[in-house]
Amino acid sequence: MDGVVRRPSRGMLPFLALNVANEFYRLERKPPVTAGLLLANTLIYLRPSVLDALLPTIDEVWFNPHIIVKNRDLKRFFLSAFYHMGESHLVYNMLSLLWKGVQLEISMGSVDFASMVAALLAMSQGITLALAKMLVLFDYDKAYYQEYAVGFSGVLFAMKVVLNSQSDDYTYVHGLIVPSRYAAWAELVLIQMFVPGVSFLGHLGGILAGMLYLHFRGERIRSDPLTMLLRKVVGVLSRPVRYIKDYLTGQRRRTFGRGSVGRTRSDAVWRCPVCTFDNAVSLRRCEMCDTPREGGAFPTNRNRELSAEELRRRRLERFSS
Repeated sequence: MDGVVRRPSRGMLPFLALNVANEFYRLERKPPVTAGLLLANTLIYLRPSVLDALLPTIDEVWFNPHIIVKNRDLKRFFLSAFYHMGESHLVYNMLSLLWKGVQLEISMGSVDFASMVAALLAMSQGITLALAKMLVLFDYDKAYYQEYAVGFSGVLFAMKVVLNSQSDDYTYVHGLIVPSRYAAWAELVLIQMFVPGVSFLGHLGGILAGMLYLHFRGERIRSDPLTMLLRKVVGVLSRPVRYIKDYLTGQRRRTFGRGSVGRTRSDAVWRCPVCTFDNAVSLRRCEMCDTPREGGAFPTNRNRELSAEELRRRRLERFSS
């Protein structure tokens, strides 16, 4: 989240596009949820003419605890995370999303990752709102309860907590070497010290949301209901895609008439010893070369050979009759 004013364009979007293209090009399996989040945030910022009339303005989605509580404004509660104040704000957040999203989605799977992002979004916004409301009791309402902020960074802080939760390595945070599992806390303090106008509560809410998610995730053995629902939806939607893919890659057997040419055989067919065509068991002669059936469903005598000319003549006679 960020509370700074909109700045003029700095031409950083091509840099973001280059990084995204390079990252996705080198990946064997492309993470669709991460790609969708990158695209959604960027399109909302660019506001192309086809979407301009559909998208709320930034003034309609500012995350303001006072307005959200007073009007029960869920639009501000959820949509404010997808709006950014300027190119530098957007590009910094999207590069962070690219790095974290690719790692988490590949390791977790797309369905679990999508469920986690939805949960972190709701929890980080909710915790930020609760913290701002609590601080009113200490007469900090002007500093936090009346604050206006937008941005995806609350979710990104939560993702950083999840990503580094099991790491024993060290990482660089703005030039400082810190244990990876404490990187989010170090970044919270450093950004607050050196970057003016950022939302301290938004970032803190994201860190607490990540910790809360890990706590609940560790206690649950089965998938949460949202993940189960997403799995079913993805399963239904992917069936026609799998069918088309199998069809185009030749996984399904090619069928001609009542016979087929394929890798597998069943008890309902017999294979011609001459041309190896699989015929229906009800046929007495090969449908391809007119060779008489010999014995059972799969003749054991495969030593009989015909010349290429004789085989061609039989086929012509068969299909011309």
